[in-house]
Amino acid sequence: MGIRIGVCGAGAFAACFIPLFRAHPLVEEVSLAEIDPARRAEQAARFGVERTYDSLDALCDSDVDAVALFTQRWLHGPQAVQALRAGKRVYSAVPTAATMEELRTLVETVRETGLMYMLGETSTYYPCNVYCRERFRKGDFGKFVYGEGEYYHDMSHGFYEAYQRSNGAEWRRYAGFPPMLYPTHSVSMVLAVTGARMTQVSCLGYADDHEDGVFRKGVNAWQNVFSNESALFRSSDGGVCRINEFRRVGHFGNSVRLSLYGTEASYEEQANAQVWVTRQKEMIDLSDLLKCRTLRPENRDAHTGEEFYTSMARVHRPGRLPKEFQGLPNGHYGSHQFLADDFVKACVTGRLPPNHIWAAARYCAPGIVAHESAKREGALLKVPDLGEPPEDAAFLEE
Repeated sequence: MGIRIGVCGAGAFAACFIPLFRAHPLVEEVSLAEIDPARRAEQAARFGVERTYDSLDALCDSDVDAVALFTQRWLHGPQAVQALRAGKRVYSAVPTAATMEELRTLVETVRETGLMYMLGETSTYYPCNVYCRERFRKGDFGKFVYGEGEYYHDMSHGFYEAYQRSNGAEWRRYAGFPPMLYPTHSVSMVLAVTGARMTQVSCLGYADDHEDGVFRKGVNAWQNVFSNESALFRSSDGGVCRINEFRRVGHFGNSVRLSLYGTEASYEEQANAQVWVTRQKEMIDLSDLLKCRTLRPENRDAHTGEEFYTSMARVHRPGRLPKEFQGLPNGHYGSHQFLADDFVKACVTGRLPPNHIWAAARYCAPGIVAHESAKREGALLKVPDLGEPPEDAAFLEE
């Protein structure tokens, strides 16, 4: 008998994962919770989901073993805590939480319940991250010196439509979500490679003046005026990291990017280039190795971007995935299938996935503190350490 997974939220991102969970040989059943009756019925019919619920409360009261949260980004922390306290393992779309209080409560709840939490962070499965992680573990970088993690996503590239579709007439109240409260794509680019954590930060914000008015006090729920935030961090290994979260930017390349510099070698990435360079003046073009194939599914969702339809690169290891995944949708540079498989296997084996709660906290806390620094015009602030996994914890093989 396999596990029973309840998906909460029936938007475009959930639609990427329902087929994968349903196809996994270790999953017995996938059910769906969605507050919008029309969307709930539509997606249940589309994917052949038999059991549906009208709320997270109802899903938590059911007999599912695990809950996968694909809800609004500012809801994830409290909803994950609710599901854990109901005895469910949890998969959550990013970010982990929106405040330090929520994040601390979530970490404590995982410890108290002994249940598994996994963050659905796509960046840790991106080809560049896989490549750099392997070379870093071999010592090829030498000592870490400096890293850059960037998430460049202009509001005009799908965000307007996403907020309007999810929040209706009140969409402006939520579209001004502070960029640094959505930090895990960029922060994990660096920290998933080095294994360190951020210790202190100074951050500056770009006060937005766009005519849409979403980043304006009195308009959005966070009284946030910053559409772009740039942070400089000290990391626990003595290095320095720059993290950029931009929502107003004339850019359309790889929206999530990594550059990493060591004492022996470095990885550099730009909109159209990915290279490995060394102190011995060696340079290797990695474009072909790290390039993902673009999928062309017949039932492509008109609301989703190109990154939702990218398959794997040569650096990926599809052989560790269930054969049932062959021919199924993938996305975000080959990450979706690895995320789904890791979550299911973690639930069944009791082993921690790469994006466990302590890693998730390391990726999320820096952004929360950085936004506070930006509100104080770059004040240098400490980033809390929310701990490590138990010493006797077992981990999934990557």
